[in-house]
Amino acid sequence: MDSLNSLIDGFGTALTPVNLLWAAVGVLLGTAIGVLPGIGPAMAVALLLPVTYGLDPTGAFIMFAGIYYGAMFGGSTTSILLNTPGESAAVVAAIEGNPMAKSGRGAQALAAAAIGHFAGGMIGTVLLVVLAPTVASLAVDIGAPDYFAIMVLAFIAVTSVLGASRIRGLASLLIGLTIGLVGLDQMTGQQRLTFGSLQLADGVDVVIVAVGLFAIGEALWVAAHLRRSAGEPIPVGRPWLGRADLRRTWRPWLRGPVIGFPFGAIPAGGAEIPTFLSYVTEKRLSRHRDQFGKGAIEGVAGPEAAASASAAGTLVSMLTLGLPTTAVAAVMLAAFQQYGIQPGPLLFEREPELVWGLIASLFVGMVLLLALNLPLAPVWAKLLRIPRPYLYAGILFFAAVGAYAVGGESLDLVILLVIGLIGLGMRRYGLPVLPAVIGVILGPAAEQQLRRALQISDGSVTGLVNTPFSVTVYAIVALIVAWPLLRRLVARRRGDRTSDEEGRAVRGG
Repeated sequence: MDSLNSLIDGFGTALTPVNLLWAAVGVLLGTAIGVLPGIGPAMAVALLLPVTYGLDPTGAFIMFAGIYYGAMFGGSTTSILLNTPGESAAVVAAIEGNPMAKSGRGAQALAAAAIGHFAGGMIGTVLLVVLAPTVASLAVDIGAPDYFAIMVLAFIAVTSVLGASRIRGLASLLIGLTIGLVGLDQMTGQQRLTFGSLQLADGVDVVIVAVGLFAIGEALWVAAHLRRSAGEPIPVGRPWLGRADLRRTWRPWLRGPVIGFPFGAIPAGGAEIPTFLSYVTEKRLSRHRDQFGKGAIEGVAGPEAAASASAAGTLVSMLTLGLPTTAVAAVMLAAFQQYGIQPGPLLFEREPELVWGLIASLFVGMVLLLALNLPLAPVWAKLLRIPRPYLYAGILFFAAVGAYAVGGESLDLVILLVIGLIGLGMRRYGLPVLPAVIGVILGPAAEQQLRRALQISDGSVTGLVNTPFSVTVYAIVALIVAWPLLRRLVARRRGDRTSDEEGRAVRGG
């Protein structure tokens, strides 16, 4: 009841004209910035930090929250329409959203993503209000073995469901893990795969990898085939979801937040892991499994709802523990410190107006985001009517600008081109791109957690399975790995039984 009363007071703060204006500005800026490849919400919040220094803290954080949610949707827009994720959480949206766009259903994919973000954000924020203390206490108890187990689950899951074979999925994952090794060893300081370049000591930024593999790789692949096909403009399609689409999406919209919210609250990769796991879940549960990879709308609805709920989960650890679990949370933590505010258990007591005003503004921001983006779905989808040579020339330009903005180094453009060529080669030989991206995102963190767990156990491998949580996760991993073999054995036994019954019937006849 105390939380409900505090939330009502928070709405009183969030619905003031000034704070409503900051929420609208944040949503608009976030959507616009998210559409640009490589310039994600973390960079947007970081760039705006100096601008907001003179603002009231409550208004500043309401705007930051709007940028966070808006950028997540904006990243999905280019991911769906152009196969170019604006930020890492939008990577999964490209798998089914882009085939939908190419088949003339881009507007439906955008609508499914917008409603998914709305549902995920609303459910996630309700869970934030109700479960924040419980989830925060659980996050404190999770250790290095548990983090490593979660990341192994993500690796196995993503290589098992994508691509023509598991071998190709594993090869793609190894490419990503290799790229993730570039830079200094976090524990020993030794250089790895830097080829003597000091500029590579910090490693290859995941934004450059995602933009290179998706945007540059896709542009080069299309350019290589333009001479063979004339590149007709793609029809946009109807702007709204039909009954059949709604029947296929309402369950993923509800399942996504259940997966996304807990992962947002623990430092295990931000929105990337829950979006991948949501995609895997929807593929397993779908009655239209044959459409996955060709434009299944469930593969857009579930992961987008998971991503939005994960953003709400991120705020749990940041507000109650001062623990940033994503890059955006880290930048927002710096913003809190800029205002002389320390997030933690006492924040709700010392700054109730700011905290509950921020939480209430999340509900307001979700409504504004849906009201803004649903009508714009057919407008965004008309990007597909641009002739492909001009469209992909623009993609190359914005991808280069986004990559250069990451570090301001000309070497980043060279790395972008090299990774783009790798993406072209992966498309040529049928390797899925997504496992490589998750390898880059989670590889360094998985290595760090593995070494930390082994240090705690004095080098004993049993230190990786010394908690009930890690044992449970590894059991799930074993089931995913063994499931194809078990399915073949069951099918073979059924076939043998059928053959025996047919034989008996023939002998009896």
